[in-house]
Amino acid sequence: MKKILLALTAVAAMTGSASAADLGARPYVKAPMAAPVANWTGFYIFGGGGGGLWNADSNVNSTGVVGPFGAFGPAGTALTRDQRLGGSGWFGTVGIGYDWQVNPTWVIGAFADGQFGDIRGSLSDPFFGTEGREKLRTSYAAGARLGYLVAPNVLSYVNAGYSGSEWSGTTQSSIFTGGATVGQTTTASFRRDGWFIGGGVENNLNIFGISAPGWFMKTEYRSTFYNRISLPTTFAAGNTFGGAPGALTGDAVTFKPWTQTISTSLVYRFNWAGPVVAKY
Repeated sequence: MKKILLALTAVAAMTGSASAADLGARPYVKAPMAAPVANWTGFYIFGGGGGGLWNADSNVNSTGVVGPFGAFGPAGTALTRDQRLGGSGWFGTVGIGYDWQVNPTWVIGAFADGQFGDIRGSLSDPFFGTEGREKLRTSYAAGARLGYLVAPNVLSYVNAGYSGSEWSGTTQSSIFTGGATVGQTTTASFRRDGWFIGGGVENNLNIFGISAPGWFMKTEYRSTFYNRISLPTTFAAGNTFGGAPGALTGDAVTFKPWTQTISTSLVYRFNWAGPVVAKY
């Protein structure tokens, strides 16, 4: 019996030594860390600027009013062929929004913004041979956006929604060389409603090596389509047509604008605390 106990003790000692040697030979393996996850849910504000242009389909119609030259036919009678007008310029923009990050790669949101600037071009009345300067004073929008995270701190997105706009009136002068430079006719200021579609990219400033938690930059393209309006022309004071100031001329210029803008803005996200790394 004594021999058997000694044999078992020797085997146990050998097994324990081997196990210890095995444990000592194994390298230490660190638990894997979770990939950084950025939280895009929350409110944000932004402000910036950009450039834009507008184009407008236009023609001249009769208003059915009897003027100094008589009536130009029933209201709505086309007096000229269609033409394409245009303008360009710069603007500033400010806005506010809220985003929801619905999963690791998709973000949805709602926003509202306004643009204030000087995007101007020509509004002409070829029936009377006159032209004036038309200006897009302000525009404003409310819509939704859908974004995809190409990186934890970079969001690509598309957006769409409602847009309104405010346009200046014009004082029109003769377009003919040597013609009268005094105002001949006028058109009133107006507003138009429509819709927009666009898209862009928003990214944290740290991709440029700038340490500014919560600060982002976004660059966006937007195309906006507005409803047509008919602008009756009136005689300006001192006109050479002989019309009474403020009286209707009998024609109206139609205007159906389409705007395109590109803007870059700084964005501040109030909730930004990312990227967040899981701890063990």
